[in-house]
Amino acid sequence: MAVGLQVVGLILGVVSWCLQSSCTSSQVWKTKTQVESVSTSQWQFEGLWMSCAATSLDSVKCSRFKTVLGLPAHLQVCRALMILSLLVGLASIIVSVLGLKCTKIGRTSEHVKDQIALSGGILFILSGVFTLTAVSWYAARVIQDFYSPVYGGMRFELGTGLYLGWAASFLAILGGSMLCCSCRKTTAPPSARQFSYNFTKTSRGQNIYRAAPSDSSGSKAYV
Repeated sequence: MAVGLQVVGLILGVVSWCLQSSCTSSQVWKTKTQVESVSTSQWQFEGLWMSCAATSLDSVKCSRFKTVLGLPAHLQVCRALMILSLLVGLASIIVSVLGLKCTKIGRTSEHVKDQIALSGGILFILSGVFTLTAVSWYAARVIQDFYSPVYGGMRFELGTGLYLGWAASFLAILGGSMLCCSCRKTTAPPSARQFSYNFTKTSRGQNIYRAAPSDSSGSKAYV
C-alpha cells in the first residue's frame, strides 16, 4: 500500500512540474478580445515575460517587457515565485525518487528511506504553495483592475495560463500529501530496537566460579 502511494504521488508530482513549466512559459495569463466586425477581430494577451497581439488572419506579434524595475511589483513577485516553484519541484522529484521503497541505494535502511520520501513530499507541497500563491495573486489583480471604476488601463480577463497554474498546484499538493502519508511512523530505527533487545537479553549478572578448596592435609603428610 505504501509503495503504491509513493509511486502515485511521484507521478502526480512529475505531472505538476510539467504543468508548472507550461504555466511559467505561457503568455496567456490574462487576455482580452476585441471584435470589430464579423470578419476582423483582435486578441491581446499577456504573460509573465511578454505581451502579444493576434488577429483573425493568424498573425501574432509578441514583444518582451523592456524593463524589469519598471514592472508592477506583483508581476515581479509572481516571476520569482514561479521560478522558485520550478526549482523546488525539480529537487522534490529527485529526493522522492531516492526515497521510494522500490529503489535500492546501498544499504540504506527503511527508516532513512521513509525520512527521504517525507522530505520529498514536503518539497512537493511547498512547490505547490508557491505556484498557488503566484497565480492567485495575479488573478486577484486582474479581477481588481477589471471591476475598478478608477482604473484607466486596458481591462483583461483571466487566461488559460492561470488555470494551468491552479491545476499544477493542486496536483503538487496532492502528490506531496500522498508521499507524506506513505511514511509509516516509527519511534526508532530497526538497528536501535535490535540493540535494545540484545542488551536486555545479555544483561543478566555474571556467574562467578570458585575453585574447590584443596586438601592441605595431604601436603603436610610429605613434609
